[in-house]
Amino acid sequence: MLEPGAPAPDISAQNQFGEPVSLDFEEPTVVYFYPEDFTGGCTIEARDFQEHLPQFREGGIAVYGVSMDDVATHEEFAEEEGLLYDLLADPDGTVAEAFGLDTSGGRTARRTFVLADGEVKSVYDPDLSDPEGHAEEVLRDVRNEYVQGG
Repeated sequence: MLEPGAPAPDISAQNQFGEPVSLDFEEPTVVYFYPEDFTGGCTIEARDFQEHLPQFREGGIAVYGVSMDDVATHEEFAEEEGLLYDLLADPDGTVAEAFGLDTSGGRTARRTFVLADGEVKSVYDPDLSDPEGHAEEVLRDVRNEYVQGG
């Protein structure tokens, strides 16, 4: 798994609308991996990031969710939950593997990466805590690090 200080991987994937998305990770970016759309903890985490999305955007911080679900499943999930950030479809596990995550079970572990300036800045293991409140913790840390006035 990528650790802080590692160079950011080159990734591209389709979002929930089937549009190609390529990330360069120069600006502060949160990429959170989750096991599967429509499951309990994953839904809580997605809602939590959505709730805090205005504050992330005010700070110039991009947010992306990634799972091994396909575009159609992401589209349905994003619509049902009112998610206004991109969910990247990674059905073959290419994006997860670029971050060093295990995809052998057809799902990834819950993991959040903060990247900026072309490198990994922090890694979170939300499995160690309640998915509710995780986005707020990440927002607080990223704002303190990258946003003038925190």
